Amino acid sequence: MTTATAGGADSAPPADKRPGTGAGAGGRPRGGVTGTRRTVAVAFLLPALVLLGALVVYPIVYSVYRSFLDQSGTSFAGLDNYRELFTDDTIRTAVKNNAIWVVVAPTVATVLGLIFAVLTERIRWGTAFKLIVFMPMAISMLAAGIIFRLVYEQAPERGVANAVAVGVHDTFAESSGFPKAHPLPVHPLKAGGGGSFVTKEPVRAGTPVNLPLVGVVPAKMPGDAEPAKAATASGDGISGTAWLDFTKGGGGKPNVVDPKELGLKGLTVEAVKDGKVVASAEAGADGVFALPATADGALLRLPAENFREPYNGVDWLGPSLVTPGIIGSYVWMWAGFAMVLIAAGLAGLPRELLEAARVDGANEWQVFRRITVPMLAPVLAVVLVTLMINVLKIFDLVFIIAPGSSQDDANVLALQLYRTSFGTDADLGVGSAIAVLLLLLVIPVMFFNVRRIRKEGRR
Repeated sequence: MTTATAGGADSAPPADKRPGTGAGAGGRPRGGVTGTRRTVAVAFLLPALVLLGALVVYPIVYSVYRSFLDQSGTSFAGLDNYRELFTDDTIRTAVKNNAIWVVVAPTVATVLGLIFAVLTERIRWGTAFKLIVFMPMAISMLAAGIIFRLVYEQAPERGVANAVAVGVHDTFAESSGFPKAHPLPVHPLKAGGGGSFVTKEPVRAGTPVNLPLVGVVPAKMPGDAEPAKAATASGDGISGTAWLDFTKGGGGKPNVVDPKELGLKGLTVEAVKDGKVVASAEAGADGVFALPATADGALLRLPAENFREPYNGVDWLGPSLVTPGIIGSYVWMWAGFAMVLIAAGLAGLPRELLEAARVDGANEWQVFRRITVPMLAPVLAVVLVTLMINVLKIFDLVFIIAPGSSQDDANVLALQLYRTSFGTDADLGVGSAIAVLLLLLVIPVMFFNVRRIRKEGRR
């Protein structure tokens, strides 16, 4: 009689009941389970693959195909559309501006994000500051474009940027008191060149001089200006009156000081002999001025400084500054994005390395440059590459902020794609070629990003 022992052959389960062999649960073969899983996986992936093909692959293939056809889409144009990308001045400007965008905007936004992240790491209100800097990210490109179109308004009373510029300028350089003031033909003054005015005849001691002007807006008159007074003779010197020869409501006479007319307080009067200034004076609140005896026989000159146009700020949306101005609005929006990502990377740095460097005698700048920045290199690369891809397709800000007169100077490829494809003289062949060019510009950046991600994953 044979007895089964533990672990012996008699205790082993049949081959078809062992795990991994024979039939599975319910008597189905293992191969059937694998096939079912594949079918389910394909069923789930199929809608995504269909959408990917319909919304990404097909448009790319058709755009490449359409870029080789003419404007009507009926004839083969070869490389003519691509040749136009590098011969048309408007498209070349767009390519140049895109290069400026790719180099400047991501770099500035990343650098500012790094600075903000490092400086706010230790301050008490760092979280509140980061929240404020990040808030523009919640604004759409359309809203940001409208905001900065108002910020860059030329008129200082409406544009914030020029209001600041004018305020700073006028703090250090006094503006003219009487811009656009000028004499009438019947007045005893004539143009003296360079924006100045001079008397038609030399002045003589004992004979009061009248220097009437018009063209001063009443609202621009000095607040403490008084009714003008006719000057009286002052011995050997020269006396006179400079006033606004305009009577509200009419009734005044030219070259005559009328009771309702105001003196031009602060107007500078110079006595010129042989091209040299021998004396000068300023008109009082009532317009009366007095010159010494050396002014006898001289011509009186009202220098151009009296009539200089007021400083109206910078032409932010002009041809030369429109692209930097729009880049500034982009940086305002995306510096917060860079700051948040960099701050997250900064929070993960090993503090013992930083403290060890400080103990070894490194100052804060050396710690930042030699330890913090190299250790943040992967995060900085993510931010930089993301922003580069983003600016390659920038459209909204340029379209909204740049006025019609400067839109060609601020042009970028995405905007040119829209204008070429859907403008009044639409050419889908050239538009498709621009789209292909944009795709070719994005591919190297995406390739670098994918390669970096794989490299990080292998670590």
